[in-house]
Formats: sequence, structure tokens, C-alpha cells
Amino acid sequence: MPFYPLLSVTVHRFEVQIGSLPPLTGFGLAMLMAFLIGQIVGTAELTRRGHTAEAEAFGDFTVAAVVGGLLGAKLYYSIVFHETLFSRGGFVFWGGLVGGILGTFAVIKWKKLTFTRVSDATAIGLAAAYAVGRSGCWAVGDDYGRPWNGFLAVKFPEGAPPSTVANLTQQFGVKALEGQPLSDVVAVYPTQLFEVAMGLVMFSILWRFRAHKHAAGWLFGMYCVLAGLERFTVEFFRAKDDHFFGPLTMAQVIALLFATGGLVWMAMRRAPAAQPA
Repeated sequence: MPFYPLLSVTVHRFEVQIGSLPPLTGFGLAMLMAFLIGQIVGTAELTRRGHTAEAEAFGDFTVAAVVGGLLGAKLYYSIVFHETLFSRGGFVFWGGLVGGILGTFAVIKWKKLTFTRVSDATAIGLAAAYAVGRSGCWAVGDDYGRPWNGFLAVKFPEGAPPSTVANLTQQFGVKALEGQPLSDVVAVYPTQLFEVAMGLVMFSILWRFRAHKHAAGWLFGMYCVLAGLERFTVEFFRAKDDHFFGPLTMAQVIALLFATGGLVWMAMRRAPAAQPA
């Protein structure tokens, strides 16, 4: 059955041209803003808590998160999708998040600072950065959802890849579109905006609990729980064909493990310690 939404929005690829430089895409701009906002929020929170040494080193943590995130995202993509590290595609959320955490952890230990202090403040910045970063996926038409004919469904004629019948059936296994013209652009769920909204909700919750009385690191555990639940939920709407465990995708299995790990960490850090957050 063809999908004819009541009202659809068509999103064209957003790019900014500055002189003779290569065009800056909406995704690239969103990533720059995401890391900037994450650093501002994290530094401000560490300063508020009186952790001066950690606050002064936050710029180094941001660089480590960028490098570790890019490497982790690429490694995840290469392993799961059997692509080379030098292939064009492949920047996956879970790989990027874990790689960024490991990169930051390494720099924190190298500087002989306290990981739990930094992770608590970083948790708030991560949620804010996530909400901003996902707007970049919207701007370039990446990570969109399955076909949808509801109110304000979205078409991505220049997406990555375009939301055509051909891509949705051949790359994402959407059987409902079979038989339609392959070049037709299909309206889909705007999952990127779902993620922006849920990122803002995560930020609001973490901000509400930023002055918690538990041991340092407890808030980072809460972030892991919220991030896991957010990713688990949005996967039900995304255009994907990588079911890993029954109806669950690989990303959902990782999300459940991540949320479970967060709950365990929160339980371990729930009691007030001699070194407060």
C-alpha cells in the first residue's frame, strides 16, 4: 500500500559554503556545536563543585572524547558490517560513545585526576551534546525512521541515503514498499527529532539531580541508564534490518547492557562517601 501522509515535510541537505573551503554540512556543524556545548556544561559543573584541576583540564578531555569517539565509531562499524577502516561510511553511536569514554578515561588517568568526579559532570554535558548532535543527522537526512504516513512525516530526497523505495527495501528490508517505483521518495518517521527531544529530557533529568548526595560517579550511572533506555526505544522506529536477538537489534541489546551497567554503578555509588560529588 503506498504511503501518502496527511502532511509531510521535505528536508533538503543543509550545507554552508565558506569561500573555497569544502562545504560544511549540517552534521559537521552540529558536531562542532555538540562538543562545544558539552565542554561548556562539563567545565561549568566541575567549577561549581570546586574541582578546579578537573575543570582546567576539560579541554583535553574533549579532545580525547573526539579522537576516541571517532575511532570507536569507525571500529564498531568495521567489525559489525565487515567494512575496512578506510571505507567512507561508518560512524555508529555506541562505538562512538564507548570510544569517547575510553579516550577520556585514559587522559584522566594520565593526568592523575579523578574519573568519578569528571564523569558526573560530563554526564550532564553528554546529554546536552547528544540533543544538539542529533539535529545534524536531521540536517543531512541520516538515521531516519521507517515509512510513516502520519502527521508531519518527513521525506529526505537528498538524505544519506535518500529515503527512496529502493533504499528502504534493499538496504533496510522494508517489505511494505515492495512493488512501488524504486525512485519514489518515501515519508518516514523523523527519528532524529525524537532523539533530540529525548536528549533534552535526559539533560533536564540529569540537571535536576546534579546536586545529588551520593558518591561521585552516581550521576554518570544515571546517564548510562537514560541513554540505554533512549536508544532502546528509538530503535523501534528506525529504518534498520539488523535484528540480532529475536526482534531486537544489535543496538538494542547493547542499550540494555548499557542501562543495566548504569543501574549497577548507581547501586555501587548510592551511599554518601567521604569524597562527595
